[in-house]
Amino acid sequence: IYLALKLFHTSLSPDFHFHLQIGNLQINEKDDKLKAEANDDKAAQSLLNKLIRSNLVNTTNQVEVLQRDPNSPLYSVKSFEELRLKPQLLQGVYAMGFNRPSKIQETALPMMLAEPPQNLIAQSQSGTGKTAAFVLAMLSHVDPENKWPQCLCVSPTYELALQTGKVIEQMGKFYPEVQLVYAIRGNKLERGTRLQEQIVIGTPGTVLDWCQKLKFIDPKKIKVFVLDEADVMIATQGHQDQSIRIQRMLPKTCQMLLFSATFEDTVWNFAKRIVPEPNIIKLKREEETLDTIKQYYVICNSKEEKFQALCNIYGAITIAQAMIFCHTRKTAGWLAGELSREGHRVALLSGEMQVEQRAAVIERFRDGKEKVLVTTNVCARGIDVEQVSVVINFDLPVDKDGNPDNETYLHRIGRTGRFGKRGLAINMVDSRFSMNILNRIQEHFSKFRIDKIQTIPNRYPTLVIIYYYPSF
Repeated sequence: IYLALKLFHTSLSPDFHFHLQIGNLQINEKDDKLKAEANDDKAAQSLLNKLIRSNLVNTTNQVEVLQRDPNSPLYSVKSFEELRLKPQLLQGVYAMGFNRPSKIQETALPMMLAEPPQNLIAQSQSGTGKTAAFVLAMLSHVDPENKWPQCLCVSPTYELALQTGKVIEQMGKFYPEVQLVYAIRGNKLERGTRLQEQIVIGTPGTVLDWCQKLKFIDPKKIKVFVLDEADVMIATQGHQDQSIRIQRMLPKTCQMLLFSATFEDTVWNFAKRIVPEPNIIKLKREEETLDTIKQYYVICNSKEEKFQALCNIYGAITIAQAMIFCHTRKTAGWLAGELSREGHRVALLSGEMQVEQRAAVIERFRDGKEKVLVTTNVCARGIDVEQVSVVINFDLPVDKDGNPDNETYLHRIGRTGRFGKRGLAINMVDSRFSMNILNRIQEHFSKFRIDKIQTIPNRYPTLVIIYYYPSF
């Protein structure tokens, strides 16, 4: 099937965008606001991924293991039976729909269930089964006869703590002797209370209060400490310090388990302070296979001309679904409104929506109820919709300093060309600034080729792309 996309060609805008600095105070306030929004987005994105995942991601990434003792044998399992779990837990695992361990579970579970306990730092994206893995470890190490907290799990937000708690409740469904309590805002206990639940899950501030100030938890009796979503944790003001203070109260025999989706230097430094003598599991970063994605750019002169070009593109690809990325919520809202007025079936996803609302929008889009999704970066990663064949960068991704956000670009265009199908990415350039951003992105990814959509010189500057989709 061939798609002919007709776009208006316009000359490059001479406009420049300057950033004016008016005193340090104003800049600091702006930076703080940007950081806060970015941190909220990280936590919300993580929660969103948990809500919309109906099954495990079938990753092809290889697992890389760095053992604390390189001379000790490395074990992996291909079935849950090999782990010799308590029958109640094995029953819970199967009731949750796990038939066999995921790739990261194959290696991580033998380490987490080992005797004596082994510390672990693991890289794991949403959908790899890591929550089920550390929940299984906590439930396995609990002695139900002892009525006091033995396992402690810290999550960066109230909502993420609740999601992890749901997994504990599901997996422990047939193990009622083990009880769970939430150390989260709103769960106020009377002073002098001594907890009898064996597993505590909560946010850093409340957990620290329960250990230190209120004495609800005796940290010296904790056997397993889990710190989840470490990359989100360190991005939230105060959480890093609180987590370290909790860890310092725990006994040296306590098993330390830390999980993070990414491993930037800041995460590594934090992880090494939390987890002594760790085993390390990383998913080897695959070469991004973008061979199936054709990338183009089109030059426009204004927001309105970008919209007109977009209408022409979208009119040609109604057989598939498209995702359109904007830099701000305001632009995304304007664009979704304009497309709706043109009669298109459009869904809008932006940061001010509640996470549950976002999940509902994504499910509608995934079910094909809308053909195009207009979004900011809240949808740039972790969301797989098989029918998406076109991604459009209405605005190119830049960081808070106005530099190219290469990782976000990669995640954005990676929403198409999934599951081995061919995809198309179109970038809209409306100024010398955005042309410079695109050139720098192309330089960063030396294997990338982003072609200009060529014009056909005639009285009406029209251009045509012929693109082949063998999968439809």
